[in-house]
Amino acid sequence: MAQLICKDVTLGYEGKPVVKGLDFTVGSGDYLCIVGENGSGKSTLIKTLLRLHPVMSGSIETGDGLEDREIGYLPQQTLVQRDFPASVIEIVQSGLLGRCGLRPFYRKEERQLARQNMERLGISHLAHRCYRELSGGQQQRVLLARALCATRKMLLLDEPVAGLDPKATAEMYELVAELNKKDGITIIMVSHDIDAALRYASHVLHVGDEPFWGTREEYLQSGLAGRFMIGGGQDA
Repeated sequence: MAQLICKDVTLGYEGKPVVKGLDFTVGSGDYLCIVGENGSGKSTLIKTLLRLHPVMSGSIETGDGLEDREIGYLPQQTLVQRDFPASVIEIVQSGLLGRCGLRPFYRKEERQLARQNMERLGISHLAHRCYRELSGGQQQRVLLARALCATRKMLLLDEPVAGLDPKATAEMYELVAELNKKDGITIIMVSHDIDAALRYASHVLHVGDEPFWGTREEYLQSGLAGRFMIGGGQDA
């Protein structure tokens, strides 16, 4: 069943369109990888899906009972964010805020959910460590646990392996794939890594002068993947 439907969407900022005529649907349990050249608007699309930017035209609708507050988000990290002086448990629990409404405290079951997600990602032993003291791979696991506290349905990931070493990169990809396959969580990931997109994704959205949306197999048959790899496309 469709969880997200984008119809003839034009995106931009300051009145200038960046992406035009996007049409795609994300079904429950899909793994959609968004790829494209520098400046093609991939991160702008993610922010629009999160309702942080309005669409210039067209529409974005949710279905299958998905609500905006049920979308977990793992953003690209800045240097300032990597140096954030809070404990791991505090950051993970902040993903519960959407469940609290106006209530200024976490319920027992909400705190338990945070603990379960930390255990799930192998970071329970880091609960009281300061976030800024962790490695890049550990920090991404913390942020992923935080995102999981906000959702059981859909995760939006913006370059989740940026800056990670090869081992941490492989581990992050496997964690995300497991959440998709075993837990049935819908994944939407922005990536410049076309190899990873074609290894893990069920569907590909290529944003750019030649927009494409379809299954991984259809993307391979289109020839666009080969041209993108040869051209050395990178994220923006």
